[in-house]
Amino acid sequence: MVLKDLTPAERQAARQKALDARTARAKVKSDFAKGTLSLAQVFERSDADEAVARMRTIDLLTSLKGIGEIRAQSIMEQCEISLNRRLRGLGHRQRTALIDVLGR
Repeated sequence: MVLKDLTPAERQAARQKALDARTARAKVKSDFAKGTLSLAQVFERSDADEAVARMRTIDLLTSLKGIGEIRAQSIMEQCEISLNRRLRGLGHRQRTALIDVLGR
């Protein structure tokens, strides 16, 4: 598939959209780590916001203090979640299992 050449204005709009998405994901991770946003609220936000829905689950877990890459992988395996799963792709049972494990 050949990609069309973008005009400078289209390229700038794409850059801005990507920056906005990264900023939204960073804000959610920061608020979740601080405790001002619960995991259930993160899931609600992922249903409404495309940028948050595309966040990898493991990235959200590792944003918490005391949870590194290995512990996050262990939690995801315990909840039967694939390591490359994004928030949008989590089923109801997986979301409930994560909330139960984290207690948030």
